[in-house]
Amino acid sequence: MGRTIGVILMIIGIVMLAWTGFTYTKKEKVVDAGPIQISADKQKTVNWPPYAGGIVLIAGVIVFVGSKKKA
Repeated sequence: MGRTIGVILMIIGIVMLAWTGFTYTKKEKVVDAGPIQISADKQKTVNWPPYAGGIVLIAGVIVFVGSKKKA
């Protein structure tokens, strides 16, 4: 189990190092006056610093190496 979590963390860390964020579209109401509603699409961006991917990658290596191998 520990080895699996370690591998998953390593993969997530590598992906976070290569891909530093993403953008998504959210529909927001601009005007809500009784039966009349006007909405607009707003783009939101989620970014994380590159060192966060490095931390997750190192944590995955530590978990992978530290897990006990089954006999």
